Amino acid sequence: MRSRLFVAMLVAGGLLVVAGNTQLFHAAFTSKPQCVDHLKAKGPTGTYQAAKSAC
Repeated sequence: MRSRLFVAMLVAGGLLVVAGNTQLFHAAFTSKPQCVDHLKAKGPTGTYQAAKSAC
């Protein structure tokens, strides 16, 4: 009986993890972060911006 409950809890926990990450996977595969406008010169604080644009 205890082992059945333990297995059921493991399965339920795994399903919760998968369900919780579904939105993250969707956003990762449908967004296009490489197409955001950015500067190629030194920034206002003296740090460099992105090296090259992919768009």
